Amino acid sequence: MTPLGHSMKWEKAFWPLAAACLFLALWAGSVKWSRTEVFPSPFDVAKGMVELAGKGLLVDYVGDSLRRVAAGYLTAAALGIPAGLFLGSRPAAMAVINPAIQILRPISPIAWIPLAIVWFGVGDLAAMFLIFLASFFQILVSAMNAVRNVPSMYRLAARNFGLSPLKLIARVVLPAALPQIVIGLRIALGVAWLVVVAAEMIAVDSGLGYLVIDSRNSGKRYDLVVAAMLLIGLTGLALDSIFRRVEKLKSVQWGFQNDA
Repeated sequence: MTPLGHSMKWEKAFWPLAAACLFLALWAGSVKWSRTEVFPSPFDVAKGMVELAGKGLLVDYVGDSLRRVAAGYLTAAALGIPAGLFLGSRPAAMAVINPAIQILRPISPIAWIPLAIVWFGVGDLAAMFLIFLASFFQILVSAMNAVRNVPSMYRLAARNFGLSPLKLIARVVLPAALPQIVIGLRIALGVAWLVVVAAEMIAVDSGLGYLVIDSRNSGKRYDLVVAAMLLIGLTGLALDSIFRRVEKLKSVQWGFQNDA
């Protein structure tokens, strides 16, 4: 590796770490300067995390939230991507269904909480249903638009080679649309992670969202509230980083390379 490469690699690690240290210093200084007895310092939050870890709740709550997101999100992807590919390839069908999609899509998943509790009760199914709603329409619309943006010459060339409609979608349309679909999946995952926190504050008795509201109501443990908030942010960052790596895969970049 060249010296320039070493320098760039070092800077990529240094500057985020420096920014984090500066943030913690400003946080600690603000708490000390204000003499607040309510908002915790970074040290108090760290002690709260150690306390949660000692009780075995830290891993359990993060795992519960991830499990609910995985169930709702993967179900949405399994249904949304094929439906988007089909509707994007069938303008007549999309013209019939699109108005219903555009009516339902803007409705916040939070607005569905009362109905979710009525239909599924207080528990995992209600939270998973809300996550599904938060993810499904984003994935569906992204897949539809991705298919519509595939250059028509790709389809014409595939038909000239005698590909059936199913093989056309599998071998040409899906690879060409995959970069935009992955972007939609990434956005949907971020929304799903937001929604699971809100759902866990109301519909379940575990997870990071539950930890926020329970810590507030049980003794006003704001150190645990902030600890839960940091865990939510760090987990969201980790999930987003995974998708960033997926976007760089050669198989995903096929569509971008052919558009160039």
